[in-house]
Amino acid sequence: MYLIDQIYINGQFVTPHGAEMFDLVNPTTGQLAGQVRLGDAEDTRRAIAAARAAFPAFARTGKAERGAMLQRLHDAVLARADEAAAALVEEYGGPLNTSMARSRYTANMFLDVKKVMDDHAFEKTVNTARVKLEPVGVVGIITPWNSSAWFVANKVATAIAAGCTVVVKPSELSARQNQILTEAFHAAALPPGVVNIVNGRGDVVGAELSTHPDITKISFTGSTPVGKQIARLGVDTMKRVTLELGGKSANVILDDADFARAIPTAVAACYMNNGQACIAGTRLLVPAHRLDEVKALAKTAAEAVVVGDPQQAAVSLGPVVTHKQYERVQRYIAIGIEEGAELVTGGLGKPQGLEAGYFIKPTVFAGVTPAMTIAREEIFGPVLSIMSYETEEEAIAIANDTPYGLQAYVSSTDLARASRVADQLVAGRVHINGIHDDLIAPFGGFKQSGIGREFGPYGLEAYLEPKAILGEAAQYR
Repeated sequence: MYLIDQIYINGQFVTPHGAEMFDLVNPTTGQLAGQVRLGDAEDTRRAIAAARAAFPAFARTGKAERGAMLQRLHDAVLARADEAAAALVEEYGGPLNTSMARSRYTANMFLDVKKVMDDHAFEKTVNTARVKLEPVGVVGIITPWNSSAWFVANKVATAIAAGCTVVVKPSELSARQNQILTEAFHAAALPPGVVNIVNGRGDVVGAELSTHPDITKISFTGSTPVGKQIARLGVDTMKRVTLELGGKSANVILDDADFARAIPTAVAACYMNNGQACIAGTRLLVPAHRLDEVKALAKTAAEAVVVGDPQQAAVSLGPVVTHKQYERVQRYIAIGIEEGAELVTGGLGKPQGLEAGYFIKPTVFAGVTPAMTIAREEIFGPVLSIMSYETEEEAIAIANDTPYGLQAYVSSTDLARASRVADQLVAGRVHINGIHDDLIAPFGGFKQSGIGREFGPYGLEAYLEPKAILGEAAQYR
């Protein structure tokens, strides 16, 4: 059993003032794997003070200096990628192959952000004014458990590119992943106080970040209810916020799509990251006259998914993260059955032979209507809801009939038609004919899926404040 009993403040690993010990359970076995000592409000205030003290000098650094830091961060994180992947498998239940890829991807983020920074104009002329983009200040970063290192790396990289200092509150459920990442940050030899990391609860450390007057901006990824609370807490000090929140993404299969490819891809889009992804395509919209065909294809694809110990290379679906999350998903499956949805495959209980861990049967419902709970609420597990439509216009209306708007998917053999539908979907990202990848394109949500954007130049500008300087041109007339 491992013990993580330090936090990172002002370039040093220190023992927290907080004394609470939090149990870390391996979701594959259900057994205690370790403990982490949680920081408290006093620890958070110390971290904020360190970040504030470091900010003036760091804000004056140039692209070359910050770019060198991002390069060192890439190198240090990449050097620990295998360890990080192993931690992700053990601590979160991420399948081995995707965990390895994700850990390397985490390191590459620093180079992606470096390129965006190098290409970005931090000073420009707008009419008669000289406009400078200045770092917003000290940033509070709050990240979830479903892709902890990935989220921390992207937010920290972007903040550094902008010239901001940060205090990070990662999920306490991801303590081992966080420790490896923190050690890599330390190895990159950043100036003391630029990056500070405090393990702790959201209602303690997160609340302090959300209310403290020296935190200028909060960048949060997580659930919509928590995002709303952060926004409420931050309004008195006028904090800037970037909130990447929940989703209930629609996957629209048009009647001319290649169903033999589109339906298995749709199942994969729902079950990605063990079903624990805000961007998961959990609502599958299909033409009513091809519903029977879709059910057969979805059943075959879901039952072909290999569920089990994520250490095994053949496994593509591991457990959900905690017993609480397991119970949450079971409750939604029960509600789907009670409300009259047709259970195509999967259902309640654990897969045979996997009773010890927090495993969910890959589940598919059909006959789901827009009013059903499983069509409205984010489940965060491998549960797919098939909904039918009569016309293209109805498909678009059903897809947009949700409080969320993070991501959507469209499949069609007619690219112009798919693009026309994509243009009408209310979502921050729309994927056409597959699941695509672009960490420079903006990412974020419409409606209750968030405020603001991350990645690329849009993400960078969220950490910058424009200052207009007027009158300089007049002096030289």
